[in-house]
Amino acid sequence: MDIYEVCGDKRQYLDLLLLADESPRMIESYIDRGTLFIASDLGRALGEILVTDEGGGVLEIKSLAVAPAWQRHGLGRALIEYVAGRYSDSFDVLQAGTGESPFTLPFYESCGFTYSHRVKNFFTEHYDKPIYEGGVRLADMVYLRRKLK
Repeated sequence: MDIYEVCGDKRQYLDLLLLADESPRMIESYIDRGTLFIASDLGRALGEILVTDEGGGVLEIKSLAVAPAWQRHGLGRALIEYVAGRYSDSFDVLQAGTGESPFTLPFYESCGFTYSHRVKNFFTEHYDKPIYEGGVRLADMVYLRRKLK
């Protein structure tokens, strides 16, 4: 597996980005200011991670997704570790905002993230329709952080 930065049109990976964020409008709000990395095997894009500089030494994961056939094979963790290693000299913290899902919270915690804070009603106020994950309707955005230094 290879991981590489996308230097051209990031929107060509919209199918993967939509796995992590089902709102094209929300993706448009961060795609151009973010850096996108793709995990690929034999030229096939299997996963993605998009990060943004939030200032104050904080690098934020805006999108992390793995194609369904490749989930639970360590690709998401590999993408996080790649980004953490690449940016450990230039950022203090890697942050991720996610819904209160029984799938994503334990995953991030297993990758060394801890609870930071929450934004109440983020999903209900910023998305046109209800978002469900793991049978749970997402309301608040939960932020988790991992120190890089």
